Amino acid sequence: MKRNIYIIVVFSLLFTFFSCGEKKNQTTESQNENNTIQDSRIQVTQAQFDHSKMTLGGLEDKQFPNTISVNGMIDVPPENRAVVNATMGGYIKTTPLLIGDKVNKGQVLVTIENPEFVTLQQNYMEVHEQLTYLKAEYDRQVTMKAENITSQKSFLKAESDYKMAVAKHNGLEKQLIMLNISPARVRAGNITSVVSILAPISGSITMVNVTKGAYVSPASPILEIIDNDHIHIELSVFEKDIMAVKKGQKIDFKIPEASKETYKAEVHLVGTSIEPNRTIHVHGHLENETGNNFLVGMFVDAQIITGVVSAKALPNTSIIEVDGVSFVLVLDEKVGDIYYFRRKKVVVKDHYKGYAIIENTEGFEVNTKFLTKGGFNLLGE
Repeated sequence: MKRNIYIIVVFSLLFTFFSCGEKKNQTTESQNENNTIQDSRIQVTQAQFDHSKMTLGGLEDKQFPNTISVNGMIDVPPENRAVVNATMGGYIKTTPLLIGDKVNKGQVLVTIENPEFVTLQQNYMEVHEQLTYLKAEYDRQVTMKAENITSQKSFLKAESDYKMAVAKHNGLEKQLIMLNISPARVRAGNITSVVSILAPISGSITMVNVTKGAYVSPASPILEIIDNDHIHIELSVFEKDIMAVKKGQKIDFKIPEASKETYKAEVHLVGTSIEPNRTIHVHGHLENETGNNFLVGMFVDAQIITGVVSAKALPNTSIIEVDGVSFVLVLDEKVGDIYYFRRKKVVVKDHYKGYAIIENTEGFEVNTKFLTKGGFNLLGE
């Protein structure tokens, strides 16, 4: 009997010992788990917070523009661009200008020499001299016809000869004027084989296609002149976006190859036909044409602002990107002088004027506080 009692007591002690050990292990594991949870949060002391000039903030309602991304180029109106041709073919005698030279309207650009210019002036002089005789003969026939002295046939011939000479004279005179040859100088006997081609507009030389001694035909472009006094942007908008584009809308654009600055413009004209590549031309006027050294042909990356939308946003300094994923640091609690932050993934829709639109805001309460400054270095650590 005593033996049985002894065995029971021993087993009771062993059971109690193991039970206490399990409870102790469970308590230790629970404490370790709590410590792990606490350690997973990012801790910042008040001294660190103040030294790094960190700030806290909440989601804000901000106005963001609805935009359409388009491309285009700097251009000038058609009247500010001129391709210079020769009215009649000839050989280039002088070509003193280079690309980049500025010229004024009426300035001599090149001179051309051709024997046909001499023939044209000779014909003009001959007709001019004949015109005096034919005019006198016509006036005489008019007088004689009034007195029934001449025949109808003679009168009609004199009238026809005179009017044909007038037409030829006027035609040759116009040709001389187109060649920049003065008819008055020709009538005075000054005949030249060289004519000057004058600048049709003021501007800068952007293209020179000839050299001295080269032959040019009327179809050959000799020079190109562009006047940069009035420039604009020509944008190409895709068919799917064109219905949202209206006259008067604001445009933000950049010249990515030349500057990081953002410039302003306004939609002035919207095209009414679709190009083969399914785009429509949109013409924009710059707010400041003279303050920037834009060149015709510069590539433009633009945003047409079609409207405004209200959205929840955080400062850009709140967003931390890690391997292409955006995060924010949310204040979990503050215990004494210690801030505890949790890292939360967010979806950023767009950026504008230092703020980022946050799409997945439903996961945050109204009074949620975010680390709005200093989080990048903190998370990097």
